[in-house]
Amino acid sequence: MKILVCISNVPDTTAKINFTSDNKEFVSAGVTYIINPYDEIALARALELTEGTGGTVTVINVGDATTEPTIRKALAIGAADAVRINAVPRDAYFVSKQIAEYVKQNPFDMILCGRESSDYNGTSVPMMVAEMLGIPSVSSTKKLTVDGSSATIEREIEGGKEIISVPMPFVAGASEGMSEPKIPNMRGIMSARTKPLKVVEAVPVPELAKVVSFDKPVQRSSVKLISPDDAGKLWEMLRDEKKVI
Repeated sequence: MKILVCISNVPDTTAKINFTSDNKEFVSAGVTYIINPYDEIALARALELTEGTGGTVTVINVGDATTEPTIRKALAIGAADAVRINAVPRDAYFVSKQIAEYVKQNPFDMILCGRESSDYNGTSVPMMVAEMLGIPSVSSTKKLTVDGSSATIEREIEGGKEIISVPMPFVAGASEGMSEPKIPNMRGIMSARTKPLKVVEAVPVPELAKVVSFDKPVQRSSVKLISPDDAGKLWEMLRDEKKVI
């Protein structure tokens, strides 16, 4: 069984985010990058599915050379080899097209992604890749087991869960609970240096959307405390300051 895991290179979730003075670009200086947390879950489950079966796990990333430390970490965790599509990821459509075009030339039994990336939270890449390849896709996957040429998937839905049987190949977006992220050991870190990392040039993709600007959320205002003995003051503040009543 051959599994492809799509990984994104994202800022550490504790990083302080800033933009250029014109709010048109993200300032990456001084920011530590990591494997997207949901992609780490997908990678961990892929390794579990292939353990002891002779299967292989390949990771793929769309990015320039600066993403290679993140890719090497995925190799240290246990992936057999890696592919880097040599391009700065422009948007979800661009990324999906690059992955789909690679898979058309190099088929896999299943493609696993995180349900979303922690930077843009778009959730659209797994579905786009599946649509471009003409194969099924399942989002918010909590459990995944394989039986022959099909898989049984448990996914979250509003107010409950759904059990799905899907034939291979397919695309699944991993959510919390599918597996626990793995920490690379020293042997894995050393072996990652010699594992294959193939660089592929990007295919042309039309620019269908463009980011006009970025903006930070409005900072929260200070909290005003009102004594229980003066509860009527709350009504006055809502009326005079906030003008909501």
